Amino acid sequence: MRSSQKSYDIKLTVLFDDKDMKRIIVISTSLRHGSNSDILADKFIEGAVAAGNDVEKISLAGKEIRFCKGCLACQKLGRCVIDDDVNGIMEKVLNADAVVWATPIYYYEMSGQMKTLIDRMNAMYPQDYRFRDVYILTTAAEDEPFVPERAEAGLTGWIDCYPESRLAGKLFCGGVEAPKDILGNPKLQESFELGRGIA
Repeated sequence: MRSSQKSYDIKLTVLFDDKDMKRIIVISTSLRHGSNSDILADKFIEGAVAAGNDVEKISLAGKEIRFCKGCLACQKLGRCVIDDDVNGIMEKVLNADAVVWATPIYYYEMSGQMKTLIDRMNAMYPQDYRFRDVYILTTAAEDEPFVPERAEAGLTGWIDCYPESRLAGKLFCGGVEAPKDILGNPKLQESFELGRGIA
């Protein structure tokens, strides 16, 4: 049964010359209100919009994303047979110039909902895709430099299936645990600058 909880996708655009505008999809995978990774994603979006890009944020909060059944019907159909929110997300990712993933780090890995979505996007594999640049934004309570490495490696495994794409940028903010701990952190400005670099 579809959850009664509602979430709203955010689309931000500014008026610039269309030939310079890139279509960017930002997927915020945290389900927690006031999530640090979500705030980091918002700063990235601000920068990308300031650079003149067309940006859409997809929050997984409130989305129905069931587990992959491994039936592989998607390879023939070009879509998943499961009727939930995944097919709509895949369509947006396929038509983006850049894809940005924002995730909290749980047990030194990406969030479970992010991994589940990646598994379910298997229908994309045989299709034409537009995106070339992929970014990952991560946050964690721990602040050692190695903390996001497994999440980054996991995402690289997905990127490797799309040989014309690349990991174009990554940003980690450690030492943030409670909701909104990241406010005032200099990593927010770094995220803004990373987003503004897409032009």
